[in-house]
Amino acid sequence: MLNLSVILEDSARRYPDKDAFTFMDTTLSFSQMNAAANQIANGLRSKGVGHGDKVAISCLNLPYFPMIYFGILKCGATVVPLSVLLKKDEIEYHLKDSDAKAYFSFIGTPDLPMAAEGYEAFQRTDSCEHYFIATAKPTDASPIEGVPTLGSLMANMAPTTVTEPTSAEDTAVIIYTSGTTGRPKGAELTHSNLMLNAILSTNIVDTQPEDTQLIVLPLFHIFAMTCLMNAGIYKGTSSILLPRFEAEAALGLMQKHSITIFAGVPTMYWGLLNYQGDKFDLEAISNNLKTCVSGGASLPVKVLEDFEKKFNVMILEGYGMSEGAPVVTFNHREVGRKPGSVGTPVWGVEVKLVDDQDQEVPQGEKGELIYRGHNVMKGYYKRPKVNAEVLRGGWLHSGDVAIKDEDGFFYIVDRTKDMIIRGGLNVYPREVEEVIIKHDDVSLVAVIGIPDDQFGEDIKACVVLKEGATVDEATLQAWTKERIAAYKYPRVIEFMDALPMSATGKILKKELRKS
Repeated sequence: MLNLSVILEDSARRYPDKDAFTFMDTTLSFSQMNAAANQIANGLRSKGVGHGDKVAISCLNLPYFPMIYFGILKCGATVVPLSVLLKKDEIEYHLKDSDAKAYFSFIGTPDLPMAAEGYEAFQRTDSCEHYFIATAKPTDASPIEGVPTLGSLMANMAPTTVTEPTSAEDTAVIIYTSGTTGRPKGAELTHSNLMLNAILSTNIVDTQPEDTQLIVLPLFHIFAMTCLMNAGIYKGTSSILLPRFEAEAALGLMQKHSITIFAGVPTMYWGLLNYQGDKFDLEAISNNLKTCVSGGASLPVKVLEDFEKKFNVMILEGYGMSEGAPVVTFNHREVGRKPGSVGTPVWGVEVKLVDDQDQEVPQGEKGELIYRGHNVMKGYYKRPKVNAEVLRGGWLHSGDVAIKDEDGFFYIVDRTKDMIIRGGLNVYPREVEEVIIKHDDVSLVAVIGIPDDQFGEDIKACVVLKEGATVDEATLQAWTKERIAAYKYPRVIEFMDALPMSATGKILKKELRKS
Protein backbone atom coordinates (compact mmCIF):
# COMPACT_ATOMS: atom_id res chain seq x y z
CA MET A 1 0.00 0.00 0.00
CA LEU A 2 1.16 3.52 -0.79
CA ASN A 3 -0.81 6.75 -0.96
CA LEU A 4 1.09 9.92 -1.86
CA SER A 5 -0.90 11.83 0.78
CA VAL A 6 1.31 10.19 3.42
CA ILE A 7 3.85 12.97 2.81
CA LEU A 8 1.39 15.59 4.10
CA GLU A 9 0.24 13.41 6.98
CA ASP A 10 3.83 12.75 8.03
CA SER A 11 4.85 16.42 7.97
CA ALA A 12 1.67 17.34 9.88
CA ARG A 13 2.82 14.92 12.62
CA ARG A 14 6.45 16.07 12.59
CA TYR A 15 5.92 19.80 12.11
CA PRO A 16 2.30 20.48 13.11
CA ASP A 17 2.69 24.23 13.76
CA LYS A 18 5.30 24.96 11.09
CA ASP A 19 4.33 27.27 8.20
CA ALA A 20 3.46 25.10 5.20
CA PHE A 21 1.99 27.54 2.66
CA THR A 22 1.83 31.32 2.61
CA PHE A 23 -0.18 33.39 0.15
CA MET A 24 -0.15 37.16 0.74
CA ASP A 25 -1.21 37.60 4.38
CA THR A 26 -2.56 34.06 4.83
CA THR A 27 -0.34 31.35 6.27
CA LEU A 28 -1.44 27.79 6.97
CA SER A 29 0.52 25.24 9.02
CA PHE A 30 1.07 21.63 8.04
CA SER A 31 -1.56 20.48 10.53
CA GLN A 32 -4.08 23.00 9.17
CA MET A 33 -3.40 21.90 5.60
CA ASN A 34 -3.83 18.25 6.55
CA ALA A 35 -7.06 18.95 8.44
CA ALA A 36 -8.48 20.86 5.44
CA ALA A 37 -7.52 18.01 3.09
CA ASN A 38 -9.27 15.58 5.45
CA GLN A 39 -12.45 17.67 5.35
CA ILE A 40 -12.35 17.72 1.55
CA ALA A 41 -11.81 13.94 1.45
CA ASN A 42 -14.78 13.42 3.77
CA GLY A 43 -16.88 15.82 1.70
CA LEU A 44 -16.04 13.96 -1.51
CA ARG A 45 -16.90 10.62 0.10
CA SER A 46 -20.28 12.06 1.11
CA LYS A 47 -20.89 12.72 -2.60
CA GLY A 48 -20.00 9.16 -3.57
CA VAL A 49 -16.49 9.93 -4.85
CA GLY A 50 -13.98 7.21 -4.00
CA HIS A 51 -11.30 4.82 -5.14
CA GLY A 52 -10.51 5.10 -8.86
CA ASP A 53 -12.76 8.09 -9.54
CA LYS A 54 -11.26 11.06 -11.37
CA VAL A 55 -11.51 14.58 -9.93
CA ALA A 56 -10.38 17.63 -11.93
CA ILE A 57 -9.02 20.84 -10.46
CA SER A 58 -8.45 24.32 -11.92
CA CYS A 59 -6.70 26.52 -9.38
CA LEU A 60 -4.08 29.24 -9.25
CA ASN A 61 -1.09 29.03 -6.89
CA LEU A 62 -3.16 29.29 -3.71
CA PRO A 63 -3.33 27.10 -0.57
CA TYR A 64 -6.56 25.70 -2.03
CA PHE A 65 -4.55 23.74 -4.62
CA PRO A 66 -2.63 21.45 -2.22
CA MET A 67 -5.69 21.16 0.05
CA ILE A 68 -7.87 19.88 -2.79
CA TYR A 69 -5.05 17.82 -4.35
CA PHE A 70 -4.43 15.85 -1.16
CA GLY A 71 -8.13 15.69 -0.29
CA ILE A 72 -8.72 13.91 -3.61
CA LEU A 73 -5.83 11.50 -2.96
CA LYS A 74 -6.97 10.76 0.60
CA CYS A 75 -10.33 9.45 -0.61
CA GLY A 76 -8.55 7.17 -3.09
CA ALA A 77 -9.46 9.18 -6.18
CA THR A 78 -7.21 10.43 -9.00
CA VAL A 79 -6.28 14.11 -9.42
CA VAL A 80 -6.69 15.67 -12.88
CA PRO A 81 -4.95 19.09 -12.74
CA LEU A 82 -5.96 21.49 -15.50
CA SER A 83 -4.25 24.62 -16.76
CA VAL A 84 -5.94 27.70 -15.35
CA LEU A 85 -5.74 29.30 -18.81
CA LEU A 86 -8.01 26.79 -20.55
CA LYS A 87 -11.24 28.05 -22.07
CA LYS A 88 -14.61 26.29 -21.78
CA ASP A 89 -14.25 24.15 -24.92
CA GLU A 90 -10.83 22.94 -23.78
CA ILE A 91 -12.06 22.26 -20.23
CA GLU A 92 -14.99 20.28 -21.63
CA TYR A 93 -12.58 18.11 -23.64
CA HIS A 94 -10.43 17.39 -20.57
CA LEU A 95 -13.40 16.59 -18.32
CA LYS A 96 -14.82 14.16 -20.88
CA ASP A 97 -11.51 12.57 -21.84
CA SER A 98 -10.50 11.96 -18.22
CA ASP A 99 -13.97 10.68 -17.19
CA ALA A 100 -13.95 13.22 -14.35
CA LYS A 101 -16.68 12.56 -11.81
CA ALA A 102 -16.18 15.86 -9.98
CA TYR A 103 -14.53 19.20 -10.73
CA PHE A 104 -13.15 21.97 -8.50
CA SER A 105 -12.50 25.42 -9.92
CA PHE A 106 -11.21 28.57 -8.29
CA ILE A 107 -13.53 31.54 -8.81
CA GLY A 108 -10.87 33.34 -10.85
CA THR A 109 -10.47 37.05 -11.54
CA PRO A 110 -12.19 39.58 -13.84
CA ASP A 111 -9.46 38.89 -16.41
CA LEU A 112 -9.60 35.13 -15.86
CA PRO A 113 -13.23 34.07 -15.19
CA MET A 114 -12.31 30.51 -14.28
CA ALA A 115 -15.53 29.54 -12.50
CA ALA A 116 -17.77 30.83 -15.29
CA GLU A 117 -15.76 29.02 -18.00
CA GLY A 118 -15.54 25.89 -15.85
CA TYR A 119 -19.26 25.83 -15.08
CA GLU A 120 -20.18 26.04 -18.76
CA ALA A 121 -17.84 23.13 -19.52
CA PHE A 122 -19.25 21.16 -16.57
CA GLN A 123 -22.83 21.66 -17.79
CA ARG A 124 -21.87 20.14 -21.16
CA THR A 125 -20.26 17.08 -19.55
CA ASP A 126 -22.88 14.52 -18.51
CA SER A 127 -20.33 12.21 -16.92
CA CYS A 128 -19.18 14.88 -14.46
CA GLU A 129 -21.62 14.83 -11.54
CA HIS A 130 -20.30 17.49 -9.15
CA TYR A 131 -18.93 21.01 -9.52
CA PHE A 132 -17.49 23.08 -6.67
CA ILE A 133 -16.28 26.68 -6.73
CA ALA A 134 -13.42 27.76 -4.49
CA THR A 135 -14.34 31.33 -3.58
CA ALA A 136 -11.86 34.03 -2.55
CA LYS A 137 -12.79 33.45 1.09
CA PRO A 138 -14.13 30.05 2.23
CA THR A 139 -17.22 31.70 3.73
CA ASP A 140 -18.16 33.66 0.58
CA ALA A 141 -21.41 32.80 -1.16
CA SER A 142 -21.36 31.01 -4.49
CA PRO A 143 -21.17 33.39 -7.48
CA ILE A 144 -23.43 31.02 -9.45
CA GLU A 145 -26.83 30.27 -7.96
CA GLY A 146 -27.28 26.65 -7.00
CA VAL A 147 -23.59 25.76 -7.41
CA PRO A 148 -21.93 24.60 -4.16
CA THR A 149 -18.67 26.12 -2.94
CA LEU A 150 -15.60 24.39 -1.60
CA GLY A 151 -16.44 25.96 1.76
CA SER A 152 -19.93 24.40 1.78
CA LEU A 153 -18.43 21.00 0.88
CA MET A 154 -16.04 21.24 3.85
CA ALA A 155 -18.62 22.60 6.31
CA ASN A 156 -19.51 20.18 9.10
CA MET A 157 -16.95 17.66 7.85
CA ALA A 158 -14.59 16.14 10.40
CA PRO A 159 -10.95 17.36 10.24
CA THR A 160 -9.78 13.77 10.61
CA THR A 161 -10.14 10.87 8.21
CA VAL A 162 -8.89 7.41 7.41
CA THR A 163 -6.96 7.62 4.14
CA GLU A 164 -8.13 5.18 1.48
CA PRO A 165 -5.55 2.40 0.98
CA THR A 166 -4.14 2.56 -2.54
CA SER A 167 -1.55 0.49 -4.33
CA ALA A 168 1.80 2.04 -5.23
CA GLU A 169 0.84 1.34 -8.86
CA ASP A 170 -2.61 2.93 -8.67
CA THR A 171 -2.97 6.13 -10.70
CA ALA A 172 -2.57 9.19 -8.45
CA VAL A 173 -2.57 11.91 -11.11
CA ILE A 174 -3.57 12.17 -14.77
CA ILE A 175 -1.63 15.08 -16.18
CA TYR A 176 -2.42 16.28 -19.69
CA THR A 177 0.34 16.77 -22.19
CA SER A 178 0.42 17.40 -25.91
CA GLY A 179 1.86 14.84 -28.27
CA THR A 180 2.74 14.55 -31.92
CA THR A 181 -0.78 13.76 -33.11
CA GLY A 182 -4.30 14.51 -31.98
CA ARG A 183 -5.40 16.41 -28.91
CA PRO A 184 -3.79 16.49 -25.44
CA LYS A 185 -3.38 13.09 -23.80
CA GLY A 186 -3.52 12.26 -20.09
CA ALA A 187 -0.34 10.68 -18.71
CA GLU A 188 -1.20 8.33 -15.84
CA LEU A 189 1.29 8.80 -13.01
CA THR A 190 1.24 6.42 -10.07
CA HIS A 191 1.65 7.09 -6.36
CA SER A 192 5.06 5.45 -6.67
CA ASN A 193 6.10 7.56 -9.71
CA LEU A 194 5.33 10.79 -7.88
CA MET A 195 6.65 9.75 -4.48
CA LEU A 196 10.07 8.65 -5.76
CA ASN A 197 10.42 11.68 -8.02
CA ALA A 198 9.63 14.04 -5.13
CA ILE A 199 12.20 12.32 -2.92
CA LEU A 200 14.97 12.42 -5.53
CA SER A 201 14.10 16.08 -6.24
CA THR A 202 14.85 16.96 -2.61
CA ASN A 203 18.25 15.29 -2.96
CA ILE A 204 19.07 17.20 -6.16
CA VAL A 205 17.98 20.57 -4.77
CA ASP A 206 19.18 19.79 -1.21
CA THR A 207 15.75 20.71 0.16
CA GLN A 208 15.74 20.89 3.99
CA PRO A 209 13.06 21.61 6.63
CA GLU A 210 14.63 25.00 7.37
CA ASP A 211 14.36 26.13 3.75
CA THR A 212 11.78 28.54 2.34
CA GLN A 213 10.93 28.14 -1.34
CA LEU A 214 9.12 30.45 -3.72
CA ILE A 215 6.56 28.68 -5.91
CA VAL A 216 5.65 30.81 -8.90
CA LEU A 217 5.71 27.96 -11.42
CA PRO A 218 2.06 26.88 -11.84
CA LEU A 219 1.10 24.06 -9.49
CA PHE A 220 -0.97 22.39 -12.22
CA HIS A 221 2.32 21.82 -14.09
CA ILE A 222 4.28 18.68 -13.19
CA PHE A 223 7.51 20.64 -12.56
CA ALA A 224 6.08 22.68 -9.68
CA MET A 225 3.81 19.89 -8.49
CA THR A 226 6.58 17.35 -7.97
CA CYS A 227 9.82 19.30 -7.54
CA LEU A 228 8.41 22.04 -5.31
CA MET A 229 5.00 21.25 -3.79
CA ASN A 230 5.41 17.53 -3.13
CA ALA A 231 9.14 17.73 -2.45
CA GLY A 232 8.61 20.62 -0.03
CA ILE A 233 5.78 18.88 1.80
CA TYR A 234 7.84 15.69 2.07
CA LYS A 235 10.70 17.62 3.70
CA GLY A 236 8.59 19.97 5.82
CA THR A 237 9.76 23.04 3.90
CA SER A 238 7.84 26.34 3.97
CA SER A 239 6.45 27.46 0.61
CA ILE A 240 5.54 30.99 -0.50
CA LEU A 241 2.95 31.05 -3.29
CA LEU A 242 2.85 33.56 -6.15
CA PRO A 243 0.07 33.00 -8.73
CA ARG A 244 1.68 34.91 -11.58
CA PHE A 245 5.29 35.72 -12.35
CA GLU A 246 6.35 39.34 -12.37
CA ALA A 247 9.99 40.07 -11.64
CA GLU A 248 9.18 42.81 -9.13
CA ALA A 249 6.71 40.65 -7.21
CA ALA A 250 9.11 37.69 -7.19
CA LEU A 251 12.04 39.77 -5.96
CA GLY A 252 9.82 41.36 -3.30
CA LEU A 253 8.86 37.95 -1.91
CA MET A 254 12.46 36.72 -2.13
CA GLN A 255 13.53 39.63 0.06
CA LYS A 256 10.54 39.56 2.45
CA HIS A 257 10.66 35.81 3.13
CA SER A 258 14.42 35.19 2.81
CA ILE A 259 13.86 32.68 0.01
CA THR A 260 16.50 29.95 -0.16
CA ILE A 261 15.15 27.86 -3.09
CA PHE A 262 13.83 29.18 -6.40
CA ALA A 263 12.78 27.13 -9.41
CA GLY A 264 11.75 28.66 -12.69
CA VAL A 265 11.59 28.33 -16.43
CA PRO A 266 14.06 30.31 -18.59
CA THR A 267 11.68 33.25 -19.11
CA MET A 268 11.60 33.83 -15.35
CA TYR A 269 15.40 33.95 -15.12
CA TRP A 270 15.35 36.31 -18.10
CA GLY A 271 12.83 38.53 -16.29
CA LEU A 272 14.76 38.59 -12.99
CA LEU A 273 18.02 39.28 -14.78
CA ASN A 274 16.56 42.19 -16.76
CA TYR A 275 14.63 43.82 -13.89
CA GLN A 276 15.63 47.50 -13.89
CA GLY A 277 14.25 48.76 -10.58
CA ASP A 278 16.29 49.55 -7.47
CA LYS A 279 13.71 48.71 -4.79
CA PHE A 280 15.45 45.59 -3.53
CA ASP A 281 18.60 44.59 -1.75
CA LEU A 282 19.97 42.19 -4.36
CA GLU A 283 22.94 41.37 -2.13
CA ALA A 284 20.63 40.20 0.67
CA ILE A 285 18.49 38.22 -1.79
CA SER A 286 21.53 36.49 -3.28
CA ASN A 287 23.01 35.78 0.17
CA ASN A 288 19.84 33.90 1.12
CA LEU A 289 19.50 31.94 -2.15
CA LYS A 290 21.27 28.59 -1.93
CA THR A 291 19.79 26.79 -4.96
CA CYS A 292 18.15 27.81 -8.21
CA VAL A 293 16.67 25.24 -10.58
CA SER A 294 15.71 25.63 -14.23
CA GLY A 295 13.61 23.32 -16.37
CA GLY A 296 10.75 23.29 -18.86
CA ALA A 297 12.94 24.43 -21.76
CA SER A 298 16.62 24.99 -22.47
CA LEU A 299 18.11 27.90 -20.55
CA PRO A 300 20.39 29.96 -22.83
CA VAL A 301 23.95 29.68 -21.51
CA LYS A 302 24.38 33.48 -21.61
CA VAL A 303 21.31 33.98 -19.40
CA LEU A 304 22.59 31.30 -16.99
CA GLU A 305 26.05 32.86 -16.75
CA ASP A 306 24.75 36.44 -16.37
CA PHE A 307 22.21 35.41 -13.72
CA GLU A 308 24.78 33.47 -11.72
CA LYS A 309 27.14 36.44 -11.84
CA LYS A 310 24.46 38.90 -10.73
CA PHE A 311 22.94 36.77 -7.96
CA ASN A 312 26.02 34.72 -7.02
CA VAL A 313 24.09 31.43 -7.00
CA MET A 314 24.38 28.26 -9.06
CA ILE A 315 21.52 27.33 -11.40
CA LEU A 316 21.01 23.58 -11.73
CA GLU A 317 19.40 22.64 -15.04
CA GLY A 318 17.61 19.40 -15.81
CA TYR A 319 15.38 17.60 -18.27
CA GLY A 320 12.01 16.05 -17.67
CA MET A 321 8.58 15.38 -19.10
CA SER A 322 5.11 14.94 -17.69
CA GLU A 323 5.39 11.27 -18.70
CA GLY A 324 8.48 10.97 -16.47
CA ALA A 325 6.88 12.40 -13.32
CA PRO A 326 8.89 14.59 -14.43
CA VAL A 327 12.64 14.41 -13.70
CA VAL A 328 14.79 12.28 -16.05
CA THR A 329 18.25 13.89 -15.98
CA PHE A 330 19.79 16.67 -13.92
CA ASN A 331 23.03 18.48 -13.23
CA HIS A 332 23.91 16.99 -9.84
CA ARG A 333 26.20 18.80 -7.41
CA GLU A 334 28.10 15.63 -6.54
CA VAL A 335 28.62 14.66 -10.20
CA GLY A 336 29.39 18.18 -11.36
CA ARG A 337 27.57 20.21 -13.95
CA LYS A 338 28.07 21.55 -17.44
CA PRO A 339 26.27 24.76 -18.48
CA GLY A 340 24.09 24.07 -21.51
CA SER A 341 23.65 20.40 -20.67
CA VAL A 342 20.71 18.75 -18.92
CA GLY A 343 23.07 16.69 -16.81
CA THR A 344 23.15 12.98 -16.11
CA PRO A 345 20.39 10.46 -15.29
CA VAL A 346 18.73 10.76 -11.88
CA TRP A 347 18.76 7.93 -9.37
CA GLY A 348 16.98 4.80 -10.58
CA VAL A 349 16.55 5.96 -14.18
CA GLU A 350 18.37 4.63 -17.27
CA VAL A 351 18.80 6.86 -20.31
CA LYS A 352 20.12 6.08 -23.77
CA LEU A 353 20.07 7.57 -27.27
CA VAL A 354 18.84 5.47 -30.17
CA ASP A 355 18.33 5.60 -33.94
CA ASP A 356 15.15 4.88 -35.90
CA GLN A 357 15.63 1.16 -35.29
CA ASP A 358 15.99 1.64 -31.51
CA GLN A 359 19.69 0.80 -31.74
CA GLU A 360 21.96 2.80 -29.44
CA VAL A 361 23.99 5.44 -31.28
CA PRO A 362 27.73 5.99 -30.71
CA GLN A 363 28.79 8.60 -28.13
CA GLY A 364 28.67 12.10 -29.61
CA GLU A 365 26.05 11.28 -32.25
CA LYS A 366 22.45 12.47 -32.27
CA GLY A 367 19.75 10.06 -31.21
CA GLU A 368 16.27 9.99 -29.73
CA LEU A 369 16.40 10.14 -25.94
CA ILE A 370 14.63 7.15 -24.37
CA TYR A 371 14.48 6.14 -20.72
CA ARG A 372 13.13 3.59 -18.28
CA GLY A 373 12.81 3.44 -14.51
CA HIS A 374 10.52 4.17 -11.59
CA ASN A 375 9.51 7.53 -13.08
CA VAL A 376 7.86 6.22 -16.26
CA MET A 377 4.08 6.68 -16.49
CA LYS A 378 1.69 3.73 -16.71
CA GLY A 379 0.67 5.08 -20.10
CA TYR A 380 -1.68 7.62 -21.63
CA TYR A 381 -5.22 7.24 -20.33
CA LYS A 382 -7.35 5.24 -22.80
CA ARG A 383 -4.68 5.35 -25.54
CA PRO A 384 -3.50 1.71 -26.00
CA LYS A 385 -2.24 2.20 -29.56
CA VAL A 386 -0.18 5.27 -28.68
CA ASN A 387 1.15 3.51 -25.57
CA ALA A 388 2.35 0.56 -27.64
CA GLU A 389 4.41 2.96 -29.73
CA VAL A 390 5.68 5.34 -27.04
CA LEU A 391 6.51 2.61 -24.49
CA ARG A 392 7.83 0.02 -26.92
CA GLY A 393 10.49 -2.32 -25.61
CA GLY A 394 9.92 -1.14 -22.05
CA TRP A 395 11.47 2.27 -22.75
CA LEU A 396 9.66 5.61 -22.95
CA HIS A 397 10.45 7.26 -26.28
CA SER A 398 10.61 10.99 -25.61
CA GLY A 399 10.64 12.31 -29.18
CA ASP A 400 13.53 14.58 -28.16
CA VAL A 401 16.87 14.38 -29.93
CA ALA A 402 20.02 14.61 -27.82
CA ILE A 403 23.75 13.90 -27.79
CA LYS A 404 25.85 12.45 -24.96
CA ASP A 405 29.40 13.64 -24.35
CA GLU A 406 32.42 11.65 -23.16
CA ASP A 407 31.52 12.33 -19.50
CA GLY A 408 27.95 11.03 -19.82
CA PHE A 409 26.28 14.46 -19.89
CA PHE A 410 23.25 14.85 -22.14
CA TYR A 411 22.48 17.83 -24.37
CA ILE A 412 19.03 18.31 -25.94
CA VAL A 413 19.66 19.50 -29.50
CA ASP A 414 16.35 19.14 -31.31
CA ARG A 415 12.80 17.86 -31.07
CA THR A 416 11.26 15.30 -33.36
CA LYS A 417 7.96 16.69 -32.19
CA ASP A 418 6.64 19.96 -33.56
CA MET A 419 5.99 21.03 -29.99
CA ILE A 420 6.50 24.69 -29.19
CA ILE A 421 7.64 25.48 -25.64
CA ARG A 422 6.64 29.05 -24.85
CA GLY A 423 7.83 30.20 -21.45
CA GLY A 424 7.98 26.60 -20.25
CA LEU A 425 4.40 25.86 -21.37
CA ASN A 426 3.83 23.33 -24.13
CA VAL A 427 1.88 24.46 -27.18
CA TYR A 428 0.81 21.89 -29.73
CA PRO A 429 0.70 23.52 -33.19
CA ARG A 430 -2.14 21.43 -34.55
CA GLU A 431 -4.40 22.56 -31.72
CA VAL A 432 -3.81 26.20 -32.72
CA GLU A 433 -4.12 25.38 -36.42
CA GLU A 434 -7.49 23.70 -35.86
CA VAL A 435 -8.83 26.87 -34.27
CA ILE A 436 -7.50 29.31 -36.90
CA ILE A 437 -8.71 27.20 -39.85
CA LYS A 438 -12.28 27.66 -38.59
CA HIS A 439 -12.16 31.37 -39.45
CA ASP A 440 -14.25 32.03 -42.57
CA ASP A 441 -11.39 33.89 -44.32
CA VAL A 442 -8.67 31.29 -43.73
CA SER A 443 -7.84 28.72 -46.38
CA LEU A 444 -4.70 27.11 -44.95
CA VAL A 445 -2.55 27.57 -41.86
CA ALA A 446 0.68 26.21 -40.42
CA VAL A 447 1.84 27.10 -36.91
CA ILE A 448 5.52 27.06 -35.99
CA GLY A 449 7.76 28.12 -33.14
CA ILE A 450 10.09 31.07 -33.64
CA PRO A 451 13.01 32.10 -31.39
CA ASP A 452 12.18 34.66 -28.72
CA ASP A 453 14.58 36.22 -26.20
CA GLN A 454 12.00 36.37 -23.40
CA PHE A 455 9.93 33.20 -23.89
CA GLY A 456 12.49 30.95 -25.56
CA GLU A 457 10.03 30.32 -28.35
CA ASP A 458 6.96 32.16 -29.51
CA ILE A 459 4.10 31.21 -31.80
CA LYS A 460 3.85 32.18 -35.44
CA ALA A 461 1.00 31.36 -37.81
CA CYS A 462 1.65 31.21 -41.54
CA VAL A 463 -1.73 31.83 -43.14
CA VAL A 464 -3.09 31.52 -46.67
CA LEU A 465 -6.35 33.44 -47.05
CA LYS A 466 -9.30 32.52 -49.23
CA GLU A 467 -9.63 34.43 -52.47
CA GLY A 468 -11.05 37.88 -51.86
CA ALA A 469 -10.67 37.66 -48.05
CA THR A 470 -9.53 40.80 -46.26
CA VAL A 471 -9.03 39.86 -42.58
CA ASP A 472 -5.96 41.56 -41.08
CA GLU A 473 -3.42 40.30 -38.55
CA ALA A 474 -4.89 42.05 -35.49
CA THR A 475 -8.43 40.85 -36.22
CA LEU A 476 -7.40 37.23 -36.80
CA GLN A 477 -5.19 37.32 -33.72
CA ALA A 478 -8.04 38.63 -31.53
CA TRP A 479 -10.47 36.09 -32.99
CA THR A 480 -8.09 33.23 -32.17
CA LYS A 481 -7.36 34.55 -28.67
CA GLU A 482 -11.07 34.41 -27.82
CA ARG A 483 -11.15 30.67 -28.58
CA ILE A 484 -7.97 29.31 -27.07
CA ALA A 485 -5.87 29.63 -23.91
CA ALA A 486 -3.98 32.92 -23.82
CA TYR A 487 -0.52 31.37 -24.04
CA LYS A 488 -1.42 29.50 -27.26
CA TYR A 489 -2.54 32.23 -29.67
CA PRO A 490 -0.02 33.34 -32.33
CA ARG A 491 1.94 36.49 -31.52
CA VAL A 492 2.99 36.74 -35.15
CA ILE A 493 0.81 36.11 -38.22
CA GLU A 494 2.31 36.14 -41.69
CA PHE A 495 0.00 36.07 -44.70
CA MET A 496 1.39 34.03 -47.59
CA ASP A 497 0.26 33.20 -51.11
CA ALA A 498 1.05 29.50 -50.57
CA LEU A 499 2.72 27.16 -48.07
CA PRO A 500 5.73 25.03 -49.08
CA MET A 501 4.65 21.44 -49.70
CA SER A 502 6.35 18.10 -50.17
CA ALA A 503 5.52 15.77 -53.06
CA THR A 504 2.99 14.02 -50.86
CA GLY A 505 1.25 17.27 -49.96
CA LYS A 506 2.74 17.60 -46.49
CA ILE A 507 3.45 21.17 -45.35
CA LEU A 508 7.21 21.64 -45.00
CA LYS A 509 7.48 23.40 -41.66
CA LYS A 510 11.27 23.25 -41.84
CA GLU A 511 11.08 25.57 -44.84
CA LEU A 512 8.78 27.95 -42.98
CA ARG A 513 11.20 28.10 -40.06
CA LYS A 514 13.98 29.13 -42.44
CA SER A 515 11.98 32.01 -43.90
